[in-house]
Amino acid sequence: MKIALIGYGKMGKMIEQIAISRGHDIVSIIDIDNQQDFDSEAFKSADVAIEFTAPQAAYGNYLKAWKAGVKVVSGSTGWMKEHGDEVRKACTEEGKTLFWASNFSIGVAIFSAVNKYLAKIMNQFPQYDVEMEETHHVHKLDHPSGTAITLAEQIVENIDRKEAWKEDTTDKKYLRVDHIRRGEVPGIHTIRYDSEADIITITHDAHSRQGFALGAVLAAEYTKDHQGLLTISDMFKF
Repeated sequence: MKIALIGYGKMGKMIEQIAISRGHDIVSIIDIDNQQDFDSEAFKSADVAIEFTAPQAAYGNYLKAWKAGVKVVSGSTGWMKEHGDEVRKACTEEGKTLFWASNFSIGVAIFSAVNKYLAKIMNQFPQYDVEMEETHHVHKLDHPSGTAITLAEQIVENIDRKEAWKEDTTDKKYLRVDHIRRGEVPGIHTIRYDSEADIITITHDAHSRQGFALGAVLAAEYTKDHQGLLTISDMFKF
């Protein structure tokens, strides 16, 4: 498969290594200093572009890739509130393809399935209050993380006593989501159900970015043969 990379930071370089190890060709690498390469024949030859950049750049990158006729896999977060409707329309009505996930880790996909199932169970036990905490490296600009938002939305959807999620709240009708930024932490997400009697805690703690990079390449392999707005739940049937 021919893959283009959009963004060539730590994640982009790790994705490159894993993609090559799985027999794929990297035909184009686009970063800040060569944006004109979106119009190159090399980029247009890609089956899929894998995009990991900043929140403010992601949507524009999708448009440039789609203009070149290239499908996109993206792990960039922070753009959906402003551009979510446009992306959904492009993928459902205009024939574009985006595989988007807040987190491509296989472990997080499993953790997300467990989170959803546990929330359904805990909806029956109002004596437990639920809260979430996410920790990432100091370079992460957005908060809470896209993964935390996805997990929080699952909880709110399945627990009737929570109307929505919020940061820095003491109002029990909201799911409290806290964020911590320290060091080079790849990502830790913890969900706690606390009562007077006991506490139930589930945590996903990433050792490195390798799991995210592998998941992104697996998503590209899936996206090559699928269309529309795709996500982890399409690729993994839990």
